[in-house]
Amino acid sequence: MVRKPVVATISSGGYLQGSVNGKLPALGGKESPGQEKVVLKKKITLLRGISIIIGTIIGAGIFISPKGVLQNTGSVGMSLMIWTVCGVLSLFGALSYAELGTSIKKSGGHYTYILEVFGPLPAFVRVWVELLIIRPAATAVISLAFGRYILEPFFIQCEIPELAIKLITAVGITVVMVLNSMSVSWSARIQIFLTFCKLTAILIIIVPGVMQLIKGQTQHFKDAFSGRDASIMGLPLAFYYGMYAYAGWFYLNFVTEEVENPEKTIPLAICTSMAIVTIGYVLTNVAYFTTISAEELLLSNAVAVTFSERLLGNFSLAVPIFVALSCFGSMNGGVFAVSRLFYVASREGHLPEILSMIHVRKHTPLPAVIVLHPLTMIMLFSGDLYSLLNFLSFARWLFIGLAVAGLIYLRYKRPDMHRPFKVPLFIPALFSFTCLFMVALSLYSDPFSTGIGFIITLTGVPAYYLFIIWDKKPKWFRRMSDRITRTLQIILEVVPEEDCHKL
Repeated sequence: MVRKPVVATISSGGYLQGSVNGKLPALGGKESPGQEKVVLKKKITLLRGISIIIGTIIGAGIFISPKGVLQNTGSVGMSLMIWTVCGVLSLFGALSYAELGTSIKKSGGHYTYILEVFGPLPAFVRVWVELLIIRPAATAVISLAFGRYILEPFFIQCEIPELAIKLITAVGITVVMVLNSMSVSWSARIQIFLTFCKLTAILIIIVPGVMQLIKGQTQHFKDAFSGRDASIMGLPLAFYYGMYAYAGWFYLNFVTEEVENPEKTIPLAICTSMAIVTIGYVLTNVAYFTTISAEELLLSNAVAVTFSERLLGNFSLAVPIFVALSCFGSMNGGVFAVSRLFYVASREGHLPEILSMIHVRKHTPLPAVIVLHPLTMIMLFSGDLYSLLNFLSFARWLFIGLAVAGLIYLRYKRPDMHRPFKVPLFIPALFSFTCLFMVALSLYSDPFSTGIGFIITLTGVPAYYLFIIWDKKPKWFRRMSDRITRTLQIILEVVPEEDCHKL
């Protein structure tokens, strides 16, 4: 197959501009006949939108988090209540994001809404922490779960070597990065397939659980609220475990500009996805307790595997494979969505300009995708990832709470703003209050982790003034920066997006 030649010219800003087939932009900004715009195309349909949300939410959380929720609530009844409340809260947050996404039609999610409402400094701090720590650490954690579960059937009688897990994990991360760099369509198609795999994994647990209920296996639900009382110290941690399992409902807002008919697609995709996930999660937890007691669940490292070994016999070997595919889907959906956050932040001048450039043929934000690869690999082979996530889980919910609080602010500040989808005001008010209250409570229940996370987040403030505000950088630094950008453009075959994202 003959590759179409890429023609490059130097823009007024000193960067390369490109076109396919040697057709350059015509004078006056008009396209010449047959010219193909270098833009991110609208390829996210309703089905693909649902698959992004469900496919990113259902990762390893529902197969691992039940232990964390039960540990911090003290009883079966309270843990089921936390799962239900977290589902309803996530739905409230998702509905609030549906209004934000249909009224502010820009990609970027939390970053874009904080930038719109609170200005550039808080928005920069958000993307700073996301790029350097939160996203690489979160990707490494879900990838490690993928590596562990994919190897589980091969090490039934012995412990899986840590090096083997990390090597398989590294391969998985690389495959996801390559896939998202090569094609938006193929990434979305694979996400749809993986979403069906996730729902199959959930059904493999729910159906036997329902059959157990029909047989009268309800002994673990008797005196459901008896046991250790939930403490004010444990509830924020139970909330974080539950919300971690539901995390992902906001990812469609990261790719708003690529959604077909966003005014209808975003709310419908969000409502459908959250209904499916919430019902699925609560029924899955009920299914666990038909077979496993609270004490046994706390002793299990992988609740889904323990459950399947009890009820499914030889077929239980299929469960780790489905869980691994579920984790792979979360990796794929997360990278697809978060790369757009970096792309938008770069477009706003908060990250290096190379990250806002698009491949001339693939029409993917190639630099914004691959920037995660080295950072994730560093996280994978170093340090305690889980401590890092504990340090920064408060930061995630702080900024999400602020973004939703911004919706309330916009209602009063810009009452005439076009809002195709509008939620009752109590929904964002309750959600943002709950997020901010739980963040404040975590300062009391776990001051050390929260304090470290707060300090890490605050490093974004001097970084903002050093990299963004200070415009008297030495000439040698600017020349070197421009030279690196142009070299990377040539190597990666990327150019700035044509000015067609204005809404």
